[in-house]
Amino acid sequence: MAGPDELPPLRETIRRHGLDARKSLGQHFLLDLNLTGRIARAAGDLSVGTTVEIGPGPGGLTRSLLAAGARRVIAVERDERCLAALAELAAAYPGRLETRAGDALEVALAGLGDPPRRVVANLPYNVSTALLTGWLDEIARAPQVVASLTLMFQQEVADRLVARPRSKDYGRLSVLTQWLCEAQVLFNVPKSAFTPPPKITSSVVRLTPRPAPLAPADATTLQAVTAAAFGQRRKMLRQSLKRLGRDPQALCDAASAAPTARAEELSVEQFCALARAVAERR
Repeated sequence: MAGPDELPPLRETIRRHGLDARKSLGQHFLLDLNLTGRIARAAGDLSVGTTVEIGPGPGGLTRSLLAAGARRVIAVERDERCLAALAELAAAYPGRLETRAGDALEVALAGLGDPPRRVVANLPYNVSTALLTGWLDEIARAPQVVASLTLMFQQEVADRLVARPRSKDYGRLSVLTQWLCEAQVLFNVPKSAFTPPPKITSSVVRLTPRPAPLAPADATTLQAVTAAAFGQRRKMLRQSLKRLGRDPQALCDAASAAPTARAEELSVEQFCALARAVAERR
């Protein structure tokens, strides 16, 4: 049985198992172990609880997580071609790597190992936003379900997560993320670092769930409010909020917002106030 020092190079693993990256799965493999090591270190102390990786592919980041001292890694992989390569990696780190075959969109974080949980992943680009919104739903119900998320996104998505009001990137995902988490872009990763290279730069983002949401609001109502406001982004609130079936003027008054303002002008706290006003007028 090979130990960690005897593992073959990643490119050899890919060749031997026929792991060509597939566009249909949003795969862009990160093979530079210096970069995967940097991501693993950015995730903090992995020696306690469970590290959850989504879409490990041939296992580049997985190797770095284990080498960084992760006590237990649970890797969720949809592509069955990768399972044999990950099994070899599990054999090199006995008892520390568990691979679960399946679609991460259908897996709850609460069912993945013991807390504290940390998600560390080079997310498949085609489902990255869907995965994040699902995790935010879990965090809204139970803030302690995950201690942190260290995630790779396309740069344009990362910019939206940390965007401030009155900026071009500020939108619904900004509000929902910042309501529940502290968000920080850690560093960018160039296109050339991936196989095959994507069309744009990627960014590593750390999300740390807040002990409590930034302001009181019902998650479902806040989702409806942000969908209405940003669904007609260029329209004034007095028009876009009509979709909620409430008096837009009264809603704006409750949030101390001008009815002539547009969605990108409101703070997260003001959107929470809108959500509370909608809930109170049911």
